[in-house]
Amino acid sequence: MPPTDEAISETIRNVTSLEELNAAITASGPLVPGATRAVLGEGPEGAAIAFVGEQPGDQEDRQGRPFVGPAGQLLDRALNEAGIDRRSSYLTNAVKHFKFEQRGKRRIHQRPTTAEVRHYRWWLERELDFVNPHLVVALGATAVLALAGKALPISRNRGATHFGERLGFITVHPSFLLRLPQEKDRTQAYDAFVADLRQIRKLASA
Repeated sequence: MPPTDEAISETIRNVTSLEELNAAITASGPLVPGATRAVLGEGPEGAAIAFVGEQPGDQEDRQGRPFVGPAGQLLDRALNEAGIDRRSSYLTNAVKHFKFEQRGKRRIHQRPTTAEVRHYRWWLERELDFVNPHLVVALGATAVLALAGKALPISRNRGATHFGERLGFITVHPSFLLRLPQEKDRTQAYDAFVADLRQIRKLASA
């Protein structure tokens, strides 16, 4: 059984460091079935930029690191073009476990529900408290829901924003670029994504 929100709240009140929080996340067990491990955030505390994605994918679940699958490789390429050092940034996800449907030997990604995002929001908020980035970037709709506490269309809200008292930025998730069927559309979307990252770099250093 996954922990209740009351149990999570009590646990979070008692942690005093990111290390303790990560240990609590790992010990709590997944809310969604099938995941083999919690995939924790990666990067230094005090990072200028924190990138928040949706949830771990197949490769992230297997390796125990965020953004190491195809979308992560695309993100690395875009970060490099935008002049952002991944090693100096903090990368995490709104949901800490991989939700999937087994189809033969393949594990097919399943979008987390609103209730699942809200369950993990306790962890994400505390995580960002400890990291204390200058700018928080929501990669995709699920990250926006987790950070803003409500659904906001990416197309109408893309760009600089605030998540409560935190300076924020909304853009697409790199997996969105991989799903576009036409090469021309992928190229245009990728260029727009890199332009967002360049703007993010400037905002974070301001």
